[in-house]
Amino acid sequence: MEEIQITKSQIREEIAQKIAALSAKTIAAKTKAIENRLFDFANFLESKIILLYVNNEHEVQTATILKRAFSYRKIVVLPAYSPDNFEMELKKVDSLEKDLQIGPRNILQPEESRCKVVPIEKIDIAIVPAVALDEKGGRIGSGKGYYDRLIPRLAITTRKVALAFEDQIIPLVPIESHDRHVDIIITEDRVIYKI
Repeated sequence: MEEIQITKSQIREEIAQKIAALSAKTIAAKTKAIENRLFDFANFLESKIILLYVNNEHEVQTATILKRAFSYRKIVVLPAYSPDNFEMELKKVDSLEKDLQIGPRNILQPEESRCKVVPIEKIDIAIVPAVALDEKGGRIGSGKGYYDRLIPRLAITTRKVALAFEDQIIPLVPIESHDRHVDIIITEDRVIYKI
């Protein structure tokens, strides 16, 4: 188990180096291609209540995806992280400008007093962050297990979709018993269906 943790840490470092080596122009072009694939994706278009995320530095940037989701009249839900128990509350966000504040992970998250909790069973599609993925839906996240705890609680009909650059796709993600897979991966070049 410790060996797998070390391997995952090495993969995180390798992916971080790959992403850091990309120019801002390349990242912007890849991100735009992923965004366009997402907004052409039938499961996304048919969904009303969407769980999204605010990216950290090694994940696909979501700022324009969030803004565009509002323009498509989607109900946008973002996680509010609790570092005490590595859980998250899912909260409806009505305004990116008014409803977000810097959270414990040093990224924006819903402000407690302004945003209402959304029951997990109401989520139609969950857009899940990832640092690395394999084509079978194996996923490496930030290492805190937030989404490994969340994914099993989502309804079986909720599509679990990861956004990733092709540079983040690896041959095989080392899996531990607590790790959870995603159903679909959207990259700048393709849509990968695990289901």
